Amino acid sequence: MSRHVAIVTDSTAYLPQGTMERHGITAVPLTVVLGDQALDEGAEISTRSLAEALQKRRPVTTSRPSPEVFAATYRKVAEAGATAVVSLHLSSELSGTYDAAVLAAREAPVPVRVVDTGMVAMALGFCALTAAEVADAGGTADEAVTAAEKRAAATSAYFYVDTLDYLRRGGRIGAAQALLGSALAVKPLLQLEGGRIELLEKVRTSSKAIARLQEIVTERAGASEVDIAVHHLAAPDRAQTFADRLREGVPGLMDLHVSEVGAVIGAHTGPGLLGAVVSPR
Repeated sequence: MSRHVAIVTDSTAYLPQGTMERHGITAVPLTVVLGDQALDEGAEISTRSLAEALQKRRPVTTSRPSPEVFAATYRKVAEAGATAVVSLHLSSELSGTYDAAVLAAREAPVPVRVVDTGMVAMALGFCALTAAEVADAGGTADEAVTAAEKRAAATSAYFYVDTLDYLRRGGRIGAAQALLGSALAVKPLLQLEGGRIELLEKVRTSSKAIARLQEIVTERAGASEVDIAVHHLAAPDRAQTFADRLREGVPGLMDLHVSEVGAVIGAHTGPGLLGAVVSPR
């Protein structure tokens, strides 16, 4: 679809490929470093390979896209006819991706609005999708940014991890540092708050944690019209069961997405992740 405002995001949005193609959204890949190999998320490393590496305790790290990669993306969409770009990215508290995009935007051939959504995964994906819908309808870059920021402000993301060890290794725990040490055995429920990963509650067992996660998501959704995404890593049955319960328990549910996270988020959460994004329409 040809339009004046191009929407760019990054690979941690985890939007379905068909959705990105339908709305003309471009995703710039982050990099996963597995041993001595640097691999693009979504193209060069599978989540199965990642999970196996983590379970074998092989070194796994992640890195932002370079400003040069963003610059090439902005040139490409401009050459395709875009006269403005809205570039929406995961929280700057979790990654340097936003900073790299800002650097590239300064030299872009068309105006680029770079937005730190404070989100990640489909919490970011819903923001990008909202911006794309505005652009599809002929809206301006400013209108697309406003719509995306409004959706980000209304969106909540919660997740359960089997262990905090992976988040501890990657330095992504933030205020949940209080859980370190002997408390690593506790099953934590976490949330995105101010763009950071924060402790929400501590629960004694995985079954109780997942049941509590369902309660939290249902309460957050209320009776409003909401889109929900359920994410997992190497836990498809757990995710599908959880999604089925939400489908029954959330009266205003519109779209429900179930997907495995990519390697970048998976590297910091580890196998067993179960996440839920609640995004009011």
